[in-house]
Amino acid sequence: MDDYESLKHTRWECKYHVVFIPKCRRKKLYQQLRQHLGEVFRQLAQQKESQILEGHLVVDHVHMLIAIPPKYAVAQVIGFIKGKSAIHIARTAGGRQRNFTGEHFWARGYFVSTVGRDEKVIREYIQRQEQEDRRLDQMKMFD
Repeated sequence: MDDYESLKHTRWECKYHVVFIPKCRRKKLYQQLRQHLGEVFRQLAQQKESQILEGHLVVDHVHMLIAIPPKYAVAQVIGFIKGKSAIHIARTAGGRQRNFTGEHFWARGYFVSTVGRDEKVIREYIQRQEQEDRRLDQMKMFD
């Protein structure tokens, strides 16, 4: 019972595995930004009382294990994180002071799955993701 979070009238444990990609899988720009995006994501999640428990920014996509309180919808929190991080990217990488309409860094949509009792397996999967991508890329060279 100690592993559960608390709100005023609720005890909860809601964890999700989320994956999303940059629009057109922009690898070159994304590699320059990945050093700073982890901290940006964590700060944005805190604004929605959520916590990123595990995360990995792979060459062309993001994996995260995130705990979201039941008072927020998953779509609301992920939309907030993607939207505000896109504004941050436009300001830092694009040299803009405002995010003009039509500037989108992230592709529409995302993958989400509830974690439940498989948290350890999901954490290990996220940690191994970059190695797995490299292995698959090497296999494609021989096709």
